[in-house]
Amino acid sequence: MKKGLSNNLVYTRNLGIMAHIDAGKTTTSERILYYTGLTHKIGETHDGTATMDWMEQEQERGITITSAATTTSWEYLDNTYKINLIDTPGHVDFTVEVERSLRVLDGAIATFCAVGGVEPQSETVWRQADKYKVPRIGYINKMDRSGANFFDVVGQIESVLKVKACPLQIPIGAEESFVGVVDLITMKALIWHDETMGADYHIEDIPADLLEEAKEWREKMLEAAAECDDNLMEKFFDNPESITNEELIAAIRKGTLAMEINPIMCGSSFKNKGVQVLLDAVCAYLPSPLDAEAVEGIDPNDSTKVLYRKPDPEEPMSALAFKIATDPYVGRLCFFRVYSGVLPAGSYVYNPRSGKKERISRIFQMHSNKQNPKEFIGCGDIGAGVGFKDIRTGDTLCDENNPIILESMDFPAPVIGIAVEPKTQKDLDKLSAGLAKLAEEDPTFTVKTDDDTGQTIISGMGELHLEVIIDRLRREFKVEANQGRPQVTYKEAISKPVELRETYKKQTGGRGKFADMIVRIEPADKEFEGHLQFIDQVKGGNIPREYIPSIQKGFERAMKTGVLAGYEIDKMKVTVLDGSYHPVDSDQLSFEVCAIQAFRSAAEKAGPVLMEPIMNVEVVTPEENMGDIISDLNKRRGQIEGMESNRSGARIVKAMVPLAEMFGYVTSLRTIASGRATSTMTFSHFEVVSASIAKDVLAEVSGRVDLIK
Repeated sequence: MKKGLSNNLVYTRNLGIMAHIDAGKTTTSERILYYTGLTHKIGETHDGTATMDWMEQEQERGITITSAATTTSWEYLDNTYKINLIDTPGHVDFTVEVERSLRVLDGAIATFCAVGGVEPQSETVWRQADKYKVPRIGYINKMDRSGANFFDVVGQIESVLKVKACPLQIPIGAEESFVGVVDLITMKALIWHDETMGADYHIEDIPADLLEEAKEWREKMLEAAAECDDNLMEKFFDNPESITNEELIAAIRKGTLAMEINPIMCGSSFKNKGVQVLLDAVCAYLPSPLDAEAVEGIDPNDSTKVLYRKPDPEEPMSALAFKIATDPYVGRLCFFRVYSGVLPAGSYVYNPRSGKKERISRIFQMHSNKQNPKEFIGCGDIGAGVGFKDIRTGDTLCDENNPIILESMDFPAPVIGIAVEPKTQKDLDKLSAGLAKLAEEDPTFTVKTDDDTGQTIISGMGELHLEVIIDRLRREFKVEANQGRPQVTYKEAISKPVELRETYKKQTGGRGKFADMIVRIEPADKEFEGHLQFIDQVKGGNIPREYIPSIQKGFERAMKTGVLAGYEIDKMKVTVLDGSYHPVDSDQLSFEVCAIQAFRSAAEKAGPVLMEPIMNVEVVTPEENMGDIISDLNKRRGQIEGMESNRSGARIVKAMVPLAEMFGYVTSLRTIASGRATSTMTFSHFEVVSASIAKDVLAEVSGRVDLIK
């Protein structure tokens, strides 16, 4: 069993499809399933029949909400390749699905609309792929649409994404006359047959009117490939005619895996043109699990020790749980990627976070929302299991005798919240259970109870995100809930340094509690990326080393509740300068409580400020409505960042606008532009709110207006 596994890894591709909303990801996925023989009927997003969009909310809205996984196969050069495919959402509210999918994938297809080009969410998902070092192929889709321009989009990919685009094809025709592509490697034309749903295409000579252009783009492709391979570079300068197709493909693959170049393909998935060649490119250029470097982790018993796991079935088992989902038939499903070893059904796995062993009772290979039972999942493969009781997104599953903690994922903080309550008393327990399960599935969705009002506040990434959550509560958990109006999730920060001594003393008759520390609290350094910048400067053992982590833990706990209105502190720097301890009364809990008290005492003197989420807003509008739209954005406290024209003559307005001013903006925009303008909104950063607005916000939430200067 194990020996066969390692041989298969060369022909395994863990692949994701990522893009801006409406670039055609799900449509492309459906064609991949059809041409690989996994489905016998093409599902369409607009009809609500797409295999990968299985949720009712996805089918009704025509968008992808949750990433769906499936496994299929493709014949390329007489070898059968196994493809684990994940279709990800394009809407910014569901960006967590892209983040966790890219964490476990080896390669990706970045899909671009031939008309829209590089759109805001295209940049976001591209940066996410950069973060996890995922090699990718560019696929310019919708070549049949009016206004399609392949070469313009290639230029945008280079200028906006700052990468080396390497077209391997150029289109034959565009818009209604798009019939096929010129393959720049073989220098042949591929023409698709409409009458066979694109299942067949024939190969012919390049049309005479395209020959010179094809030669020009082949020269550019050769140059890009030669830059990735020294041997090819010599041939390129000495005798480019002697370069074989095999050498060229090998060099392009080498450059793709090193993320030095990005091969670019084109097609029209909806019109069934270009998908088979795209699948060939996936097999030829994207990495197998063996191409990825050994996965890196840390030793749970010694955080300074780095461990590595190779994609080898003989290595100790290690896997990463990247998604939790609730299935009405099998219960709680945990999606995981196995990096080393083999994970059999019925076996026990160790979770270093909880320190517990758990039995995985059954294992499945997923096909959208359907489960195919398996005896085991081998290294380099993606599967799902049931039986876990305490597991969260980002947890490592490993062999108890060889523990390891793999790198987890970072998720953005929620920016918008609403109050919810059950319509009837009997729904109260069902509401709590439903929200708990949804929060378990989605790390960007949080639930908390307001201490002052007792209300249940749910928070997420946007209005659509919370709308889908409420809809799922109603359909999946049969809970009818009333909801309040959306509220912005603010944060707090401190604006000036404060140094103080805090002592915690408690005598209870027996052994007491004692902790004493001198700390400096100040704004975090500008380049600091995290939450708490903690520095230990205690000299001479005045505070024993074992108590320092408790001080850090205390400040981390305290930062979850700010002094103005209980909002989380954005980021902060804490330096422990000195202190003292009692050999009998001091313990870890004493120093943790002392740190919490120190934060409370210092934060009120450290110039606390309120921070609000700022959104990156992009509006595409006809020229005649531009003045009204800019005026409306200015009224919403927006800062206009720039204006430009797109190819179709419409104007693009880019602005930074506080989220608090953007509720209901889509409706206002329809009114201003008579439905002819569109907008996209992505989270940018948190920014300090002016004192007058901060006082209004705090008065509304019963905060400490007296602390705002």
